[in-house]
Amino acid sequence: MDATLRPGRPVFCTVVPPHLLDRIARSRDERRADTAQRTLEHDAALRTRRRVTTVRGVAPAAATPVTDEPRRTVYDAGHRTRLPGARVRGEGDEPTGDASVNRAYAGLGATYDLFLKGFGRHSIDDAGLPLDASVHYGEDYDNAFWDGRQMVFGDGDGDLFLDFTVSVDVIGHELTHGVTQYTANLEYRGQSGALNESMSDVFGSLIKQYSLGQTTDQADWLIGAGLLGPAVTGVALRSMKAPGTAYDDDELGKDPQPATMDGYVTTHGDNGGVHINSGIPNHAFYIVATELGGKAWERAGRIWYDTLTGGALAPDADFADFARLSVAAAVARYGEGGAEHQAMQKAWSAVGLG
Repeated sequence: MDATLRPGRPVFCTVVPPHLLDRIARSRDERRADTAQRTLEHDAALRTRRRVTTVRGVAPAAATPVTDEPRRTVYDAGHRTRLPGARVRGEGDEPTGDASVNRAYAGLGATYDLFLKGFGRHSIDDAGLPLDASVHYGEDYDNAFWDGRQMVFGDGDGDLFLDFTVSVDVIGHELTHGVTQYTANLEYRGQSGALNESMSDVFGSLIKQYSLGQTTDQADWLIGAGLLGPAVTGVALRSMKAPGTAYDDDELGKDPQPATMDGYVTTHGDNGGVHINSGIPNHAFYIVATELGGKAWERAGRIWYDTLTGGALAPDADFADFARLSVAAAVARYGEGGAEHQAMQKAWSAVGLG
C-alpha cells in the first residue's frame, strides 16, 4: 500500500456502547449515575469534534519506513483529557512500574503481530503507521476508544468497570476500527456500522486467541472478559458464541444482542444499533471458526480479512452484502465445495442470511 494513502472517514468508536452507559446513567446510585453521565457527555463531545475534524480534513501522516517491527509509544494522560500526555514508554523500552502502561504496550504489540504474521499487514494502515496509546485518561472514565489516530484508555470507575487495558481483545477491537478506516471504511450507522463493530470484535477476539495460542475450542469468544467489576452479574461486554448472554445485571440491564436476524433490533439510538446488531455477523463468524476448528485466524480469519480488504465491500454494505462477498472470498481462496465454503453457507444460513 502507498504510504501516502489517506485514510477513509475516521469515526469515534468506543468499546462500551452508549445504550449501556445510558442505562447506568438512570441508576438510583448517584455515584454510578454521575460517572456514566459524565462519560456519555464526554463521548458525545468527542464524537462531535471527530465529525468537525472530518469535515475540515485530516492531514495525511508523514511517510514512515515499512518494517516488520512495530513502533509503539505509550503516554500517561495523568487523569486529564488532553492528549497524548507524557511519554512513558517507547518501542524497545523496559517495562515500567505502571501495569496499565505495560498492558497497553503489550496489547499494541499483540495487535501488530496478528495482522503482520497472520495476514501480512504492516500496522493499521499497512504502511507502518506508528501505534500510539494514552492511559489514565480522565477521572473514572468508563471507556476506551480509537480517535482516528491513537488509542485512549480510561481507568474505569473501579466499581462497574475496571481498567480498560485489562482485556487485550478490547485493545485489538479499537485498533481494528483503524484497519477498517483504512480499508473498507464502513459507514458507522445501521448495518454497515454493525459490520464495522463486528469486524472489531472478530479481530479483537482473534488477537486474544493468537496471543494465547488458543484453538477455537479453547477460546472463550468473549469481548471484554475481565473488564466488568466484581459487583456486576456478567462475564463480558459481548459474547460471540451466544450473543445476548454476556451480562444480565440490575445496573447494566440485560445484554440486548441478537444472534440471528429474527432478533434484529430496529432503533434510532446507537447509530442504528451498531453495537447491538453486530451480534449477528459476530455469531456467523463464531460458527464458521468452530466448524473449521483449529486456529481461527488461519482460515476463518483469513476469509474475513480478505472480505474487509478486498476492495469490493462498499462503505454502505449491509449484512447480505457481507455474507455474499465473504462466501465469494472463501471460494476464491479455498475453492468451491470444500470445508470452508460449506462452513460459510452453514453459518450465514444459521443467522438468517443464507
